[in-house]
Amino acid sequence: MQQKTLLDDRKIDITIKRLCRQLIENHDDFTNSVLIGIQPRGIFLANRIQRELEQILGDKKILKGNLDITFYRDDFRRKDSPLNASSNSIDFLMEGKKVVLVDDVLWTGRTIRAALDALLAYGRPEKVELLVLIDRRFSRHLPIEADYIGHQVDSLDSQHVKVSWAEQDGEDKVLLLSDKK
Repeated sequence: MQQKTLLDDRKIDITIKRLCRQLIENHDDFTNSVLIGIQPRGIFLANRIQRELEQILGDKKILKGNLDITFYRDDFRRKDSPLNASSNSIDFLMEGKKVVLVDDVLWTGRTIRAALDALLAYGRPEKVELLVLIDRRFSRHLPIEADYIGHQVDSLDSQHVKVSWAEQDGEDKVLLLSDKK
């Protein structure tokens, strides 16, 4: 298997800082905005974004929740083994709020579609935006685009983007994996 490093820990940190500045441009002090990390791997990025925003904005508390989409996916009945859903962690109302959905990789758009369906169980937001660390932009199954993009990569369907987070995997790194031919 061949691998190419797209982002290392230093570049991930710089990218998160840039994304936070872009969020502040559009959401000011987050008075009417919330972050929602898509489980399982988007929550790591959402946590980092929340911490960085709170550091930049001072004493401002940024609302953040974690959203499980397991049973909203269009392929959840196709699995051979039982599914393990994560718990949702959203302790605020989203009605009328500006929501920033956060995920690590945008590929086909199916995860985001499922997240939009799951999100409506918590109220009707005023607006929903999407923030992703990696955008695999030429593989969409659905017409979904990110509003905030850390890094774009042109990849083949046979390639895989692997995002590692220090909290779970011991290091921050984004790899593009390809089968050797």
